[in-house]
Amino acid sequence: MKETNFGEKTRVLVVGGTGSLGRRIVTACLAEGHETYVLQRPESGIDLEKMQLLYSFKRLGARLVEGSFSDHQSLVSAVKQVDVVVSAMSGVHFRTHNIPVQLKLVKAIKEAGNVKRFLPSEFGMDPSRMGHAMPPGSETFDQKMEVRNAIEAAGIPHTYLVGACFAAYFGGNLSQMGTLLPPKKKVDIYGDGNVKVVYVDEDDMAKYAAKTLNDPRTVNKTVYVRPTDNILTHMELVQIWEKLSGKELEKNYVSAKDFLADIEDKEIPHQAGVGHFYHIYYEGCLTDHEVGDDEEASKLYPEVKYTRMDEYLKIFV
Repeated sequence: MKETNFGEKTRVLVVGGTGSLGRRIVTACLAEGHETYVLQRPESGIDLEKMQLLYSFKRLGARLVEGSFSDHQSLVSAVKQVDVVVSAMSGVHFRTHNIPVQLKLVKAIKEAGNVKRFLPSEFGMDPSRMGHAMPPGSETFDQKMEVRNAIEAAGIPHTYLVGACFAAYFGGNLSQMGTLLPPKKKVDIYGDGNVKVVYVDEDDMAKYAAKTLNDPRTVNKTVYVRPTDNILTHMELVQIWEKLSGKELEKNYVSAKDFLADIEDKEIPHQAGVGHFYHIYYEGCLTDHEVGDDEEASKLYPEVKYTRMDEYLKIFV
């Protein structure tokens, strides 16, 4: 199968490179042959785990570039060294919520004037389709749209990579809230369990990011990650696990009304999570619109042998 190759090495700066997805993007960029830079922020200097990770990247061939979000000129200097900037800053409420900080990055990229592509932190639900989202989870989409609007107003070439649930948070736990492990006896099924959802291994999302960041076909476009074999209903995901484990789980079907019943009694991060789960598993927001082959990652980059959920779940058996 023909591989996509767009010529000379691209110099890429990864911001948020020590995070769960960011570290995978750094590794994928190195594997893709990009000249890879990682932003080293001052606060990393007092975090042993982050420093060890940064120096492990250096040993693999990445370059560390100092820069701080509280020092505009340091960001300008950092982005002036590269062709492409990829942001993998966290946007989930139960961890650090840093989406708005990217506005400082946009300002620096605009001033530097040399960046040929910017991939902001997206990767999940398409924020342009989530104007109806429930608060407080809607904040994530509003902030991502604010970043998009700033990118486009500044005339910065960009690619938005969106469209899938990370397997670590939605796959291994069979989409159960409050855990990352599969249930042993009983599983909550959302609605009738027949709404189509898209799952992706974070390593594959990183590979798609590394592929698309210098692809002329994807400039100023939204690329959806929707691998055909990983478009599954909640019930299909559970059945894959039951087949692998050899155990049938007791099913508890949760209506939309019951799912949202006590949402206001929860902590804010939990409320946001419930809202996102509702949009994915009851409304089907990841699969309720058509996506052409020219805007879908697994069709654009067939050389990426993405992990199917039956393979992914084997580790939990």
